[in-house]
Amino acid sequence: MNDLNRLLAFPLEQIPFVLLVLLIAFTLHEFAHAYTAYKFGDPTPKRMGRVTLNPRVHLDVLGTILIFIAGFGWAKPVLINRSHFRHPRTMGIIVSAAGPISNLLISFAGLVIAHLMFSYGWLEGASVGVQKAVTVFLDILIRLNMVLFIFNLIPLPPLDGYHIVENLLPREWAIRLQQVQHWAIVIFLLIVFIPPLNQATIGPLFALGGRLLRAFQVFLGNII
Repeated sequence: MNDLNRLLAFPLEQIPFVLLVLLIAFTLHEFAHAYTAYKFGDPTPKRMGRVTLNPRVHLDVLGTILIFIAGFGWAKPVLINRSHFRHPRTMGIIVSAAGPISNLLISFAGLVIAHLMFSYGWLEGASVGVQKAVTVFLDILIRLNMVLFIFNLIPLPPLDGYHIVENLLPREWAIRLQQVQHWAIVIFLLIVFIPPLNQATIGPLFALGGRLLRAFQVFLGNII
């Protein structure tokens, strides 16, 4: 049991809560991509059945497994055809950003609920078990969605940050970037699994997510 715990990013007793949070986070993330693209005029997500809140359509096996091992992962990408957009580059950026922004909003919503719950004693009459379950769920909901927000903005394919950068770059630069994107998976694995590289690259990014949550918590304390 201890060996298994060392292999996982979360304690075993938290796994059911992580699964529930993943269903919410991944589903809303991909739905945000699909719905935004569809509203901008691209029928591709609708034809492929992605404009839905059904989690089974959006979950990716490898990306889901990686959540439990590394603490972050991805869902099944939504295919987008930018040629249907009236303004392909601008709308492409908005569609790419819609997914991470959905995770940021979920994280902030969880923080608001937690703040109100503890400020006004919503769980005072509940059993200790219920109080603990709700607290653990909200903690994972807040932290994991913030991690997904930060992680998906990393400019490496197939992450959303790459597509945002690709749309921001001049066309000739974007073409050159596409020619070397096959190295992205190697770079990704190096920065994830080699501790010095991890600490120098994505480690500070995730620390930034923690600071963002603390700042929002202070803001809530001042207005509620």
